[in-house]
Amino acid sequence: MNSQNNAPSPADVPNRSAQFDATSAFRQVSRRNALKSALAAAGGVALQPQITSAAPATASDARRASPKRYDMKKSINLWAFPYPDRMNLEECLQLAKRAGFDGIELNYDLDNDLSPKAGAKEFQAIRKMADRIGIAISGLCSFLFWPYPLSSNDAAKRARGIELAGKIAQAAHDLGVKNVLVVPGAVHIPWRTDHEPVPNDVCDRRAREAVGKLAAQAEQLDVYLNIENIFFNGYLMTPMEMNAFVDSFQSPHVRVHFDTGNISMFQHAEHWIPILGKRIQNIHFKEFTKKGTDYSLETFRPLLDGTTNWPAVMDALDGVGYRGYLTFEYFHPYLHYPEALVYQTSDSLNRMLGKLG
Repeated sequence: MNSQNNAPSPADVPNRSAQFDATSAFRQVSRRNALKSALAAAGGVALQPQITSAAPATASDARRASPKRYDMKKSINLWAFPYPDRMNLEECLQLAKRAGFDGIELNYDLDNDLSPKAGAKEFQAIRKMADRIGIAISGLCSFLFWPYPLSSNDAAKRARGIELAGKIAQAAHDLGVKNVLVVPGAVHIPWRTDHEPVPNDVCDRRAREAVGKLAAQAEQLDVYLNIENIFFNGYLMTPMEMNAFVDSFQSPHVRVHFDTGNISMFQHAEHWIPILGKRIQNIHFKEFTKKGTDYSLETFRPLLDGTTNWPAVMDALDGVGYRGYLTFEYFHPYLHYPEALVYQTSDSLNRMLGKLG
Protein backbone atom coordinates (compact mmCIF):
# COMPACT_ATOMS: atom_id res chain seq x y z
CA MET A 1 0.00 0.00 0.00
CA ASN A 2 1.32 3.44 -0.82
CA SER A 3 1.49 6.51 1.39
CA GLN A 4 -1.30 8.16 -0.52
CA ASN A 5 -3.67 5.44 0.54
CA ASN A 6 -2.59 5.89 4.18
CA ALA A 7 -3.21 9.63 4.29
CA PRO A 8 -6.46 10.72 5.89
CA SER A 9 -9.01 12.41 3.78
CA PRO A 10 -10.44 15.78 4.84
CA ALA A 11 -13.71 14.06 5.67
CA ASP A 12 -11.93 11.77 8.13
CA VAL A 13 -10.55 14.60 10.25
CA PRO A 14 -13.77 15.46 12.12
CA ASN A 15 -14.35 11.79 12.84
CA ARG A 16 -10.85 11.47 14.24
CA SER A 17 -11.48 14.56 16.37
CA ALA A 18 -14.73 13.10 17.71
CA GLN A 19 -12.99 9.81 18.34
CA PHE A 20 -10.26 11.63 20.24
CA ASP A 21 -12.81 13.51 22.33
CA ALA A 22 -14.70 10.29 23.15
CA THR A 23 -11.50 8.48 24.02
CA SER A 24 -10.38 11.36 26.24
CA ALA A 25 -13.73 11.43 28.00
CA PHE A 26 -13.64 7.66 28.45
CA ARG A 27 -10.20 7.90 30.00
CA GLN A 28 -11.38 10.66 32.34
CA VAL A 29 -14.37 8.59 33.40
CA SER A 30 -12.12 5.57 33.84
CA ARG A 31 -9.76 7.60 36.00
CA ARG A 32 -12.70 8.77 38.14
CA ASN A 33 -13.95 5.22 38.49
CA ALA A 34 -10.50 4.04 39.43
CA LEU A 35 -10.26 6.82 42.00
CA LYS A 36 -13.64 5.86 43.43
CA SER A 37 -12.61 2.24 43.64
CA ALA A 38 -9.40 3.14 45.39
CA LEU A 39 -11.19 5.34 47.87
CA ALA A 40 -13.80 2.67 48.50
CA ALA A 41 -11.10 0.13 49.13
CA ALA A 42 -9.51 2.56 51.58
CA GLY A 43 -12.79 3.09 53.43
CA GLY A 44 -14.44 5.73 51.26
CA VAL A 45 -17.77 3.90 51.43
CA ALA A 46 -19.69 7.14 51.12
CA LEU A 47 -18.99 6.98 47.38
CA GLN A 48 -20.75 3.64 47.06
CA PRO A 49 -24.34 3.59 45.80
CA GLN A 50 -26.82 3.80 48.72
CA ILE A 51 -29.61 1.24 49.15
CA THR A 52 -32.96 2.97 48.97
CA SER A 53 -34.80 2.56 52.28
CA ALA A 54 -38.54 2.10 52.73
CA ALA A 55 -40.70 5.18 53.03
CA PRO A 56 -40.67 6.64 56.55
CA ALA A 57 -43.43 5.42 58.83
CA THR A 58 -46.39 7.70 59.32
CA ALA A 59 -48.85 8.10 62.18
CA SER A 60 -51.29 5.83 60.35
CA ASP A 61 -48.75 2.98 60.27
CA ALA A 62 -50.12 0.33 62.67
CA ARG A 63 -46.55 -0.83 63.40
CA ARG A 64 -45.84 2.57 64.89
CA ALA A 65 -49.03 3.49 66.74
CA SER A 66 -52.77 3.00 66.67
CA PRO A 67 -54.15 4.29 63.36
CA LYS A 68 -57.22 5.41 65.30
CA ARG A 69 -57.11 8.26 67.79
CA TYR A 70 -58.88 7.76 71.12
CA ASP A 71 -60.19 10.58 73.27
CA MET A 72 -59.04 9.32 76.68
CA LYS A 73 -56.60 10.72 79.23
CA LYS A 74 -53.18 9.49 80.36
CA SER A 75 -52.47 8.84 84.03
CA ILE A 76 -49.88 7.00 86.09
CA ASN A 77 -49.95 5.63 89.63
CA LEU A 78 -47.49 6.97 92.19
CA TRP A 79 -46.17 3.43 92.78
CA ALA A 80 -44.21 3.74 89.52
CA PHE A 81 -42.10 6.50 91.10
CA PRO A 82 -39.33 6.07 93.71
CA TYR A 83 -41.53 7.78 96.31
CA PRO A 84 -40.81 8.62 99.07
CA ASP A 85 -37.26 7.24 99.27
CA ARG A 86 -35.69 9.09 96.34
CA MET A 87 -38.33 11.60 95.21
CA ASN A 88 -40.77 13.69 97.18
CA LEU A 89 -44.39 14.16 96.13
CA GLU A 90 -43.80 17.47 94.38
CA GLU A 91 -40.96 16.00 92.31
CA CYS A 92 -43.20 13.10 91.29
CA LEU A 93 -45.96 15.42 90.14
CA GLN A 94 -43.48 17.54 88.21
CA LEU A 95 -41.99 14.49 86.52
CA ALA A 96 -45.44 13.19 85.52
CA LYS A 97 -46.23 16.58 84.02
CA ARG A 98 -42.93 16.77 82.10
CA ALA A 99 -43.48 13.27 80.75
CA GLY A 100 -46.81 14.33 79.26
CA PHE A 101 -49.38 12.80 81.63
CA ASP A 102 -52.76 14.40 82.13
CA GLY A 103 -53.11 13.04 85.65
CA ILE A 104 -51.50 11.04 88.43
CA GLU A 105 -53.15 8.59 90.82
CA LEU A 106 -52.07 9.00 94.44
CA ASN A 107 -51.89 6.31 97.13
CA TYR A 108 -53.21 6.55 100.67
CA ASP A 109 -51.14 4.77 103.32
CA LEU A 110 -50.38 5.03 107.04
CA ASP A 111 -47.23 7.15 107.00
CA ASN A 112 -46.73 9.52 104.07
CA ASP A 113 -48.28 12.67 102.56
CA LEU A 114 -51.67 11.00 102.12
CA SER A 115 -52.37 9.23 105.39
CA PRO A 116 -54.39 9.55 108.61
CA LYS A 117 -51.63 11.90 109.79
CA ALA A 118 -52.84 14.53 107.28
CA GLY A 119 -56.06 16.53 107.36
CA ALA A 120 -58.07 18.88 105.17
CA LYS A 121 -55.40 21.59 105.31
CA GLU A 122 -52.64 19.26 104.07
CA PHE A 123 -54.82 17.73 101.36
CA GLN A 124 -55.88 21.13 100.09
CA ALA A 125 -52.22 22.14 99.93
CA ILE A 126 -51.52 19.08 97.77
CA ARG A 127 -54.41 20.08 95.52
CA LYS A 128 -52.95 23.59 95.12
CA MET A 129 -49.52 22.13 94.37
CA ALA A 130 -50.98 19.90 91.63
CA ASP A 131 -52.86 22.86 90.17
CA ARG A 132 -49.70 24.97 90.15
CA ILE A 133 -47.78 22.20 88.38
CA GLY A 134 -50.67 21.71 85.97
CA ILE A 135 -51.52 18.06 86.52
CA ALA A 136 -54.79 16.47 87.63
CA ILE A 137 -55.16 13.90 90.42
CA SER A 138 -57.01 11.10 88.66
CA GLY A 139 -57.97 9.15 91.78
CA LEU A 140 -56.97 7.67 95.12
CA CYS A 141 -55.75 4.11 95.58
CA SER A 142 -54.57 2.16 98.64
CA PHE A 143 -52.98 -1.12 99.70
CA LEU A 144 -54.68 -0.82 103.07
CA PHE A 145 -57.58 -3.00 101.89
CA TRP A 146 -55.23 -6.01 102.19
CA PRO A 147 -54.08 -5.78 105.82
CA TYR A 148 -57.59 -4.59 106.75
CA PRO A 149 -60.02 -6.42 104.43
CA LEU A 150 -63.64 -5.31 104.55
CA SER A 151 -64.64 -8.99 104.73
CA SER A 152 -62.04 -10.22 107.25
CA ASN A 153 -62.93 -12.89 109.82
CA ASP A 154 -61.32 -10.58 112.35
CA ALA A 155 -63.99 -8.07 113.43
CA ALA A 156 -61.34 -5.54 114.51
CA LYS A 157 -59.70 -5.66 111.08
CA ARG A 158 -63.08 -5.24 109.38
CA ALA A 159 -63.85 -2.20 111.52
CA ARG A 160 -60.43 -0.69 110.85
CA GLY A 161 -60.87 -1.33 107.13
CA ILE A 162 -64.19 0.51 107.06
CA GLU A 163 -62.67 3.36 109.07
CA LEU A 164 -59.72 3.70 106.68
CA ALA A 165 -61.95 3.50 103.60
CA GLY A 166 -63.97 6.37 105.04
CA LYS A 167 -60.79 8.39 105.60
CA ILE A 168 -59.73 7.75 102.00
CA ALA A 169 -63.10 9.01 100.76
CA GLN A 170 -62.79 12.11 102.94
CA ALA A 171 -59.25 12.74 101.66
CA ALA A 172 -60.53 12.49 98.09
CA HIS A 173 -63.18 15.09 98.88
CA ASP A 174 -60.60 17.43 100.45
CA LEU A 175 -58.35 16.97 97.41
CA GLY A 176 -61.20 17.68 95.01
CA VAL A 177 -60.87 14.16 93.60
CA LYS A 178 -63.87 12.09 92.48
CA ASN A 179 -62.43 8.57 92.18
CA VAL A 180 -61.81 6.28 95.16
CA LEU A 181 -60.72 2.70 94.48
CA VAL A 182 -62.34 0.12 96.77
CA VAL A 183 -61.53 -3.57 97.21
CA PRO A 184 -64.81 -4.85 98.67
CA GLY A 185 -63.61 -8.16 100.09
CA ALA A 186 -61.40 -11.20 99.75
CA VAL A 187 -61.93 -14.92 100.02
CA HIS A 188 -58.17 -15.41 99.86
CA ILE A 189 -55.11 -13.14 99.80
CA PRO A 190 -52.23 -15.24 98.45
CA TRP A 191 -49.44 -12.78 99.30
CA ARG A 192 -50.42 -12.45 102.98
CA THR A 193 -49.80 -15.15 105.56
CA ASP A 194 -51.96 -13.43 108.19
CA HIS A 195 -55.23 -13.72 106.25
CA GLU A 196 -57.62 -16.48 107.21
CA PRO A 197 -59.70 -17.66 104.20
CA VAL A 198 -63.29 -16.45 104.22
CA PRO A 199 -66.17 -18.59 102.84
CA ASN A 200 -67.56 -17.19 99.60
CA ASP A 201 -71.04 -16.48 100.88
CA VAL A 202 -69.71 -14.85 104.06
CA CYS A 203 -67.32 -12.72 102.02
CA ASP A 204 -70.18 -11.57 99.81
CA ARG A 205 -72.41 -10.67 102.75
CA ARG A 206 -69.69 -8.72 104.57
CA ALA A 207 -68.61 -6.90 101.41
CA ARG A 208 -72.16 -5.75 100.72
CA GLU A 209 -72.60 -4.56 104.29
CA ALA A 210 -69.34 -2.58 104.20
CA VAL A 211 -69.89 -0.92 100.83
CA GLY A 212 -73.48 -0.13 101.83
CA LYS A 213 -72.20 1.84 104.82
CA LEU A 214 -69.55 3.61 102.76
CA ALA A 215 -71.97 4.48 99.94
CA ALA A 216 -74.00 6.80 102.16
CA GLN A 217 -70.85 8.75 103.02
CA ALA A 218 -69.76 8.80 99.36
CA GLU A 219 -73.04 10.42 98.36
CA GLN A 220 -72.55 13.15 100.97
CA LEU A 221 -68.95 13.75 99.87
CA ASP A 222 -69.83 13.51 96.17
CA VAL A 223 -67.15 10.94 95.38
CA TYR A 224 -67.34 7.62 93.56
CA LEU A 225 -66.60 4.31 95.27
CA ASN A 226 -65.12 2.36 92.37
CA ILE A 227 -65.14 -1.40 92.97
CA GLU A 228 -62.01 -3.04 91.60
CA ASN A 229 -61.85 -6.48 90.01
CA ILE A 230 -58.94 -8.38 91.53
CA PHE A 231 -59.24 -12.11 90.66
CA PHE A 232 -56.38 -13.02 93.04
CA ASN A 233 -58.77 -12.43 95.95
CA GLY A 234 -61.29 -15.04 94.77
CA TYR A 235 -64.23 -12.60 94.75
CA LEU A 236 -66.23 -11.04 91.90
CA MET A 237 -64.59 -13.32 89.37
CA THR A 238 -66.74 -12.47 86.33
CA PRO A 239 -68.10 -9.24 84.86
CA MET A 240 -71.63 -10.47 85.51
CA GLU A 241 -70.87 -10.87 89.23
CA MET A 242 -69.32 -7.39 89.26
CA ASN A 243 -72.41 -5.90 87.62
CA ALA A 244 -74.76 -7.61 90.08
CA PHE A 245 -72.71 -6.35 93.04
CA VAL A 246 -72.51 -2.74 91.84
CA ASP A 247 -76.14 -2.56 90.70
CA SER A 248 -77.41 -3.90 94.03
CA PHE A 249 -76.64 -0.59 95.77
CA GLN A 250 -78.78 1.41 93.35
CA SER A 251 -76.43 4.34 93.83
CA PRO A 252 -74.73 6.46 91.16
CA HIS A 253 -71.80 6.73 93.56
CA VAL A 254 -70.94 3.02 93.42
CA ARG A 255 -69.19 2.27 90.14
CA VAL A 256 -66.44 0.05 88.71
CA HIS A 257 -62.69 0.48 88.71
CA PHE A 258 -61.65 -1.87 85.91
CA ASP A 259 -58.15 -3.36 86.01
CA THR A 260 -56.97 -4.99 82.78
CA GLY A 261 -54.18 -7.03 84.36
CA ASN A 262 -55.92 -8.46 87.38
CA ILE A 263 -58.07 -10.85 85.35
CA SER A 264 -55.54 -11.66 82.62
CA MET A 265 -54.26 -14.92 84.07
CA PHE A 266 -57.21 -16.84 82.60
CA GLN A 267 -59.47 -14.15 81.10
CA HIS A 268 -59.31 -11.27 78.63
CA ALA A 269 -59.80 -7.58 79.36
CA GLU A 270 -61.53 -6.87 76.06
CA HIS A 271 -64.26 -9.40 76.99
CA TRP A 272 -65.10 -7.70 80.29
CA ILE A 273 -65.42 -4.14 78.98
CA PRO A 274 -68.60 -4.48 76.86
CA ILE A 275 -70.32 -6.28 79.74
CA LEU A 276 -69.33 -3.72 82.38
CA GLY A 277 -70.24 -0.93 79.98
CA LYS A 278 -71.10 2.48 81.43
CA ARG A 279 -70.43 1.28 84.97
CA ILE A 280 -66.69 1.80 84.36
CA GLN A 281 -65.68 4.99 86.14
CA ASN A 282 -61.90 4.57 86.26
CA ILE A 283 -59.28 2.18 84.89
CA HIS A 284 -55.93 0.61 85.69
CA PHE A 285 -53.80 -0.48 82.76
CA LYS A 286 -51.54 -3.30 83.93
CA GLU A 287 -49.54 -5.37 81.49
CA PHE A 288 -49.56 -9.16 81.93
CA THR A 289 -48.03 -12.07 80.06
CA LYS A 290 -49.79 -15.39 79.63
CA LYS A 291 -46.43 -16.90 78.67
CA GLY A 292 -45.15 -16.76 82.24
CA THR A 293 -45.76 -19.05 85.20
CA ASP A 294 -45.42 -16.51 88.02
CA TYR A 295 -48.89 -15.78 89.36
CA SER A 296 -48.03 -13.04 91.82
CA LEU A 297 -47.71 -9.27 91.80
CA GLU A 298 -44.30 -9.80 90.19
CA THR A 299 -45.93 -10.97 86.96
CA PHE A 300 -47.00 -7.48 85.90
CA ARG A 301 -44.82 -5.67 83.38
CA PRO A 302 -44.29 -2.31 81.70
CA LEU A 303 -46.90 -1.56 79.06
CA LEU A 304 -46.59 -3.41 75.71
CA ASP A 305 -44.19 -6.01 77.17
CA GLY A 306 -46.86 -8.69 77.52
CA THR A 307 -49.70 -10.51 75.82
CA THR A 308 -52.57 -8.04 76.36
CA ASN A 309 -54.47 -7.31 73.14
CA TRP A 310 -54.29 -3.54 73.53
CA PRO A 311 -55.89 -2.64 70.17
CA ALA A 312 -58.92 -4.76 71.15
CA VAL A 313 -58.99 -3.22 74.64
CA MET A 314 -58.92 0.31 73.23
CA ASP A 315 -61.68 -0.45 70.74
CA ALA A 316 -63.82 -1.99 73.50
CA LEU A 317 -63.38 1.07 75.73
CA ASP A 318 -64.22 3.37 72.87
CA GLY A 319 -67.27 1.24 72.12
CA VAL A 320 -68.75 1.79 75.59
CA GLY A 321 -68.02 5.52 75.42
CA TYR A 322 -65.25 5.60 78.02
CA ARG A 323 -63.48 8.97 78.03
CA GLY A 324 -61.77 8.96 81.42
CA TYR A 325 -58.26 8.22 82.68
CA LEU A 326 -56.09 5.27 81.66
CA THR A 327 -53.85 4.83 84.69
CA PHE A 328 -50.70 2.74 84.46
CA GLU A 329 -50.24 0.79 87.69
CA TYR A 330 -46.86 -0.76 88.44
CA PHE A 331 -45.23 -1.58 91.74
CA HIS A 332 -41.50 -1.42 91.02
CA PRO A 333 -39.82 1.86 90.10
CA TYR A 334 -36.67 1.28 88.10
CA LEU A 335 -33.64 0.92 90.38
CA HIS A 336 -31.48 3.00 88.06
CA TYR A 337 -32.71 6.11 86.19
CA PRO A 338 -36.33 5.75 87.40
CA GLU A 339 -37.49 8.54 85.09
CA ALA A 340 -37.09 6.06 82.23
CA LEU A 341 -40.15 4.04 83.28
CA VAL A 342 -42.29 7.18 83.46
CA TYR A 343 -41.29 8.43 80.01
CA GLN A 344 -41.52 4.94 78.53
CA THR A 345 -45.08 4.59 79.85
CA SER A 346 -46.09 7.96 78.46
CA ASP A 347 -44.75 6.97 75.05
CA SER A 348 -46.54 3.61 75.16
CA LEU A 349 -49.86 5.26 76.05
CA ASN A 350 -49.39 7.76 73.21
CA ARG A 351 -49.02 4.87 70.78
CA MET A 352 -52.04 3.06 72.20
CA LEU A 353 -54.12 6.23 72.02
CA GLY A 354 -53.00 7.09 68.48
CA LYS A 355 -51.51 10.35 69.75
CA LEU A 356 -47.96 9.91 68.53
CA GLY A 357 -46.52 12.92 66.75
